[in-house]
Formats: sequence, C-alpha cells, structure tokens
Amino acid sequence: MKNIYTDTIVAPATTPGTGAISIVRMSGPDAFSIADAVVQLKSGTISSSEAYTIHFGNVYVNGPLLDEVLVSVFRAPHSYTGEDSVEISTHASAYIVQELVNLLLAAGARFAQPGEFTRRAFLNGKMDLAQAEAVADVIAATTSASHRVAMNQLKGGFSQELAALRSELLEMATLLELELDFSEEDVEFADRSKLLALLETIQTHVEGLAATFRQGNMIKNGVPVAIVGAANAGKSTLLNALLGEERAIVTDIPGTTRDTIEETLNLEGILFRFIDTAGIRESSDSVERMGIDRTFRKLSEAEIVLGMLDTTADLQEQLDVILSHVSMDSQQLILLLNKADLLDENGVNKNVTTINDFVLNIDNKVDIIPISAKNALGIDQLKSALVSAEKDLIPNADSTFVTNIRHYEALQNAAAALRDCRASLSAGIPTDLVADDLRRSLSSINAILGTDLLDPETILHTIFSRHCIGK
Repeated sequence: MKNIYTDTIVAPATTPGTGAISIVRMSGPDAFSIADAVVQLKSGTISSSEAYTIHFGNVYVNGPLLDEVLVSVFRAPHSYTGEDSVEISTHASAYIVQELVNLLLAAGARFAQPGEFTRRAFLNGKMDLAQAEAVADVIAATTSASHRVAMNQLKGGFSQELAALRSELLEMATLLELELDFSEEDVEFADRSKLLALLETIQTHVEGLAATFRQGNMIKNGVPVAIVGAANAGKSTLLNALLGEERAIVTDIPGTTRDTIEETLNLEGILFRFIDTAGIRESSDSVERMGIDRTFRKLSEAEIVLGMLDTTADLQEQLDVILSHVSMDSQQLILLLNKADLLDENGVNKNVTTINDFVLNIDNKVDIIPISAKNALGIDQLKSALVSAEKDLIPNADSTFVTNIRHYEALQNAAAALRDCRASLSAGIPTDLVADDLRRSLSSINAILGTDLLDPETILHTIFSRHCIGK
C-alpha cells in the first residue's frame, strides 16, 4: 500500500513534565533536512548520518541556547512509519518541547494529526489495520492480561489467523470464479462436498473468534462487578475496603448512595470494574428512585454480582430481592454475609445459627463469604474468589481475544455470509450467487485487516498466477 502523504509531520511523543526526558518525533521526506535546520551537531549533519545512530546537538532560539538534545536517526523503510524519521530527546520541560516543536514547524514540518504516525505506518505496509488499532490498546493497557492480549495482536497473532482464513476463502472463490469463467462448458472445479466441509470448518473458526469478544472486552475494559443489596447493608463500606481508600460516602442514613459509583481494581493481572449501587428499597424520594432504577440497569450488565446481606436483618427477605434481579444462567452471584463479626456479651456471633441455616439452604453454585466490610475481614477471601471466577481471563502469550467492537461486528458479518454460502451450496443455488456470499465473507475479513476490498481483478490475478489456463 502506497503512502499518500508527501509532507513531514512532527509532534511530541511523550508528555512534557512527567519525567526527566521528553521526545519529539518527526517523520516524512524532509525530516532530516528540517532537523538539520534546527539542531546543530558538533560535526556532520543529520542528513548524512547513518541509520540507527544517535547524535548530540544543540538547539538555539534567537541566539540563546534552548537545550542540549540527542537526535535518533531512522531511515526509510526501516522505521516505525516506513519513512525517514528522527526522534529528538530533550529535557522534559513543557517550554523546551513547545519551543522545539515551533522551530520544526517554522522549518517546514506540519503538526501531526491524532494517530497520524501509526496511520502512515499502516499506509506504508509496516502493519495491517488490526495491528495499527492494537497500538492504542498497548498504550492503554493497565493490567498484565490486557497488555498480553494487545501485544499478541500488535505482533500479528490475530492477523495471522485472519490471513489464513482469508487465504482459504480466496482459494474457494478462485475455484468458483473458474467455474463461472467456463460456465458454457458445464464443469465443476470445486468438489461440493469438500467445499461444504471446508466452509463449515472456517465458519466454526470465525464464530469461535467472535465468541471471544465477551472475554476480550472484559480484559480490555474490566470485569463489571455490581455491589447490590438493601440500604445500609454495607455496600459503600465494602467498596472502600476493596479499594483501600474512602471513595464512597458512608453514613448510617439509608439512601446515602443515590447514584452508581464505578472504580477499577487490578487483581492478579485482571481488571475488575466495581459498581457501588443505590440500596434497593421502597422510596418516595424521586432522586433516590432514579438511583434505584439505575441500580437495576447496572445489575443486568454485571458479569459478577456481589449480593450484600446484612446479617442483623432478615437474610431470606434480602436474598429474595437480589435473586429477583439476578440471572443465574449468565451471571455469577457471590453472597457476602456482612457484619458477621458482631458478637454478643458472651463473645459469640449473634447470628451464627441464622447464618449456618441460611448457608445450608443455598444452591452450592453460589459462593458465600462471611465478611466485615467495616473491619476489612474476609476481603482477601473475596478478592481470591473474584480472581478464581475469572481465571479464564488470564491469557497465555499466544491467546487470541477479540477486543475491538469493529472486529467483532466484521466477524459476525463474515460468519453470516458463510452460513448463507453453505445454505446456497446445499440447496443447489447457482454458482454466481454462492460466489457472491463468499465475496461478502472475504470483504468482512478484509475490513479487519484493512486490505483492499475484493474485486474480480483480485480473483483473476489469483487464477492466472496459480492456474495454467490456455496452455
């Protein structure tokens, strides 16, 4: 793919003032000459320097020295963008960085648009579109799991799977196009039974990739965990205990939490997104009722539900309210018996009998953890239970997870086209319609990789390069 850009761009590659060093990046055909106009080396020029070398120089502004800098040289096509590029390292002063950028702009560079360096890398064939999108995910990764998935995609793991599928589909499309080309001779180049079997295999693979989106989305954005229960059950206190800070306001007044509060926590490489919700109760307060309605919406979106039960109140009544809003088929419920550390005057848990009877009557699929949110007792056990519940979100180095909604929708479209193709073949539909279904599936996969949309010329090229027609 040929780069359509002929100008040179510049932008800070780091945030000034957050460390000792800042980097200003420049890329384009005039990167070296513009850098020479701004940076004075002790000897030689940047334009004459060898690739992958670093040079010391000075930058001056209207006479006075602005800063001493280091200039890294990268020559096309062996650079991030595939163009001539330089990276100028300065001291991390916002003033120095801004003045340096201004000098480079005055010398002929243009300020880069958001993501333009990566866009040029894609246009110059340094990476496909899926890899280009992974760059942002690598930068935004906050856990080992999200980093590992993003790095796998950046290295091309996801792209390689798609490229293999694309190759197989292109082979089938080629054979069907051959049949269309020789339609008057009534010949079949593609064995229909083998074609159906191969289509089923590819469809299963595509659907399998699409099915990883649920996990991939949680790896990237966090596992949604809703903390629900009656008013004053200790939900906000629990959130504070999990985070180790006073994030939510805690009072003895029922209805203090009137809206959802969301915070994230990294547990053993998995990001959990905790949602503290308004207490479930009847209320005449219109604002509180709005918060309770939002609680139900957040509850329906949660992967894990932490049901807070106040052991000093009727446990079964509280449980019935929670269970009426939890889908046991698609959500994991962890019941937390809060205030379970309260002792009577003899040092015996006031609710031990009630708790034991309650536990015996609960479905064994539900985890039950006695806690004291106020005293942070049982919190470590809860954290371990959360990690155990989502241990399948800890990928290995070769795991492929779809984390991008665009990719997910494209895979869904590809799978639908493949299903149509199989149905058409089984029903004996004319070859040209079958070929059209194949084109749709290829188009969806091409959309992920960013390759040219399939057209007849692409297929003809494949035919002539792989088949000896007319010999």
